[in-house]
Formats: sequence, C-alpha cells, structure tokens
Amino acid sequence: MYTLSLDGPGKNALSTRMMESIISRLGEASGEPVLLIGTGDAFSAGLDLKEVAGLDRAGAERFLGLLERMAEELFNHPAPVVACVNGHAIAGGCILVLCADHRVIADQPKLRIGLNEVALGVQYPPQILAVARHRLPPRSIERVMLEAGLYDPQTALTLGIVDEVAADAPATARARLEVLARHPREAYVATKRALRAGVTDVSEATQRWFRDELVPSWVTPAVKERVTAVLAPRRS
Repeated sequence: MYTLSLDGPGKNALSTRMMESIISRLGEASGEPVLLIGTGDAFSAGLDLKEVAGLDRAGAERFLGLLERMAEELFNHPAPVVACVNGHAIAGGCILVLCADHRVIADQPKLRIGLNEVALGVQYPPQILAVARHRLPPRSIERVMLEAGLYDPQTALTLGIVDEVAADAPATARARLEVLARHPREAYVATKRALRAGVTDVSEATQRWFRDELVPSWVTPAVKERVTAVLAPRRS
C-alpha cells in the first residue's frame, strides 16, 4: 500500500508544484494500491487560486493541461485507489476524490465537499468533466455540478459524491483498500480498465475547443475579478 498524502500550502491547494508532485508520487507507487489522504485539517481546498489569478493564456493552458494529466493518471492508476476525505474537498479537491475507486469521508458535520466551479464562473476542462460524468450518479449529477454547492458528509453520501461516511475515516479507508488489494491484481486492473475505457479520451475537435475557447475563458477580467473576490477574505 502506498500512502499519497496531500501536503501543501493553502489547505493543500492544487498548485503547479502540488500537481506535479502528485503525478510524480503516483509514478513512485509503481502500480501498487494507493491511499489518497490530506494532511492537516483539509483534504484539498481545490486549485491554487493565487496562481490562477496570475495566469495569462499560455499559463492557463499549461496549468489546466497539468490538472487534466493529474486527474487522468489518478483515474486510470493500475491498482486500487481509495480516497480518505479527512477534511474539506473543494472543486479540484473533489475531483481528486471522484478519481478514486472508493471514497470514504469523515463523519464531521462541518466538513464540506463539492464542485463549485460554476459559481466561480469557470468551465470544466473536458477530461475533468468526463471523470465527473462517469463517477457521479445520473440522478444527482446535474444538481451537483449546476447547483455548485458544498455539501456535508451525509448529503454528499446521498448525492453519490462519496461511498461511505465513517467515524474513523483513515482506518476505514485503509481497511477498504486492503480488501480491494486482496483481489488478483491482473483481474482487478483489467476490469477497471474495461469499465473506464475511453472516458478520458479527447478528440482533436475537443482539443481545439479546449485551446481556442475554454482556456481563454479562464483568464477573462470577469473570472479574475471573481477569483480576487474569493481570495480577498483570506488576505484580510
């Protein structure tokens, strides 16, 4: 079992450095089962908005491309992956949770998880959207993504964002990972690949749309104003 601890500034925010570290550590896992867990009092508060606020078009293309690569590597990891949501998992942090095979959240009523990108005024990169569409139940996906809410653990369970709520989330997550890891690895990986085949594939037309329309939408004055407004309370 390989423990991939999210450990970084800004409540484990997904900066370029953090995302590169996650990709590197997934490589270090060498196809072994992975426990994904946050350090401190957060799982991951989402994208590093300080970095997002300073991006130009070229920087946004690199940043979002790295976000997609990280999600794809985690989603398609050739072994069981269990997420232990032991703190807030917001936006990009929630995407990390959805990439896992099994998702355990701590029974903490004040904990929040959700996809609030629409509230920030940004569009989902195509591979990120594909993962969310694949992992969220049809009955709740539009509510989760269009409402852009942040939910307590029990509501997140009802909506299918997580698989279970546990009083001792780390212990429960490790136990679930051990159960999945007991299965013959070849059969597990083959079945996982079959279930997720093609989910993160992107056509040339979609790649053009990503470059020509989505990336520019992330660096508009309106989006930068919203991001700055979100950051303002943190700086005061």
